[in-house]
Amino acid sequence: MAKIVVIEDERDIRDVLDFNLRQAGHKVFPAPDGAEGLRLVREKKAELVLLDLMLPDMPGTEVCKQLKQDPNTRDVQVMMLTAKGEEIDRVIGFELGADDYVVKPFSVRELLLRVQAILRRGAPPSQEMPAAMLEFGELRIDRGAHRVWVEGRELELTALEFKLLVTLHDRKNRVQTREALLSDVWGIQADITTRTVDTHVKRLREKLGVAGDYVETVRGVGYRFAESPPVS
Repeated sequence: MAKIVVIEDERDIRDVLDFNLRQAGHKVFPAPDGAEGLRLVREKKAELVLLDLMLPDMPGTEVCKQLKQDPNTRDVQVMMLTAKGEEIDRVIGFELGADDYVVKPFSVRELLLRVQAILRRGAPPSQEMPAAMLEFGELRIDRGAHRVWVEGRELELTALEFKLLVTLHDRKNRVQTREALLSDVWGIQADITTRTVDTHVKRLREKLGVAGDYVETVRGVGYRFAESPPVS
């Protein structure tokens, strides 16, 4: 399965995650603080990090920042675990490149579903799928290389933001409900808040800049990618 580093200073929670992830078939490397966690991620070449925000030696946000700034670890999936439930904390985590966010106390079953979904999203594309270059107004997407440009400038999107953008683009002019996006982009159907979708769409629009208007809001329903780019 996957190599997962669990960075959590509370021993009871760390042990519960360690046991359940191993039962699910993963290789688990527990760490009680940020420094040890960073070392294990690099040494073990982890694919996923479960990261507590409240650590004894450094904030979890700093751990995430270091992972995403290092070319050797920037593609590691990150799920943040924290007792903080305010939207601003979710936004900060997503801005740093986190792929998901779970508020304590959490259901172990739901967490395992989210882990499974994140690992599916981070899996390399099938070698049989041909790379496709998509162009839409000022937006250019290289599906095979997972790269995006707006007005010729390359953007830095997380794996989740890229999948959200491609999903919306592939369904141009068709309204996508928040529930449908949670299922198709996040890959889970657990009872989690649809504000997760709103937070990611807001951040994606900001990164797209002038192309952000291509993602339209359909009030009371969800989101829709424009049928055609606006004529300037």
